[in-house]
Amino acid sequence: MRDIADLQLRNIQLDLDEEGIATVVLDRPEKRNALDLTTIDELVEIFSTLPRAGVRAAILKANGDHFSAGLDLVEHHRENRSASDFMHVCLRWHEAFNKMEYGGVPIIAVLKGAVVGGGLELASAAHIRVAGPDTYFGLPEGQRGLFTGGGATIRVADLIGKARMIDMMLSGRLYRGQEAVDVGLCQYLVEDAEAKAREIARNAAQNPPLSNFAICSAISHMQNMSALDAAYAEAVVAGVVNTQEAAKARLEAFASGTANKIVPQG
Repeated sequence: MRDIADLQLRNIQLDLDEEGIATVVLDRPEKRNALDLTTIDELVEIFSTLPRAGVRAAILKANGDHFSAGLDLVEHHRENRSASDFMHVCLRWHEAFNKMEYGGVPIIAVLKGAVVGGGLELASAAHIRVAGPDTYFGLPEGQRGLFTGGGATIRVADLIGKARMIDMMLSGRLYRGQEAVDVGLCQYLVEDAEAKAREIARNAAQNPPLSNFAICSAISHMQNMSALDAAYAEAVVAGVVNTQEAAKARLEAFASGTANKIVPQG
């Protein structure tokens, strides 16, 4: 098992604080954080390592003015890839994003500027997306003569629906502001997206790790099942999670009336 300190990273910065929260930072601001193959390889390494390193939550953000402009088109053009070559590139993207979605560590994405193409595919692999006021979302593949290859047909279509995704790809439509929240591209729209993401990460980090693992992996798996199979799997996961040792003190506090009440804030 690799340790976080052993990771050799070039395009991504990684930090782990005393609360067990990892901060993963895309660091190609001069390229609008376009995703080249090196960056994708580093995402695979990072999100293969974090779940085994005791990380309780992760914040995904980016240096510069933009979260990510998507596939590094300059690299793609320069490499002059064959269909087979690019298929394997896409499979590597899927590997990275599957590690994120199914890894069991809550990932909160801090979004700003461009979240387009492969950048939106990356953001959609996070569990919670927090957007700043300058954030805009797009899938410009149609205008580039391309097609999505990093899971948009799975995750983005799941977030906003098939019809909206097709519209984005055919027409170049961009979503921003409250409209982006309303259609499901992000869950929060705030002035300080990083501060909000850190607040969410701290709250999530206080949950029992097994509960977070189930929330951040089992739900996605169950969405891939038939309703009958999902109901069975849910019962099995609930049986394991709801009888864990870490939950007993919390249940005792609830039973004795000393637990915090679940009420609206403000």
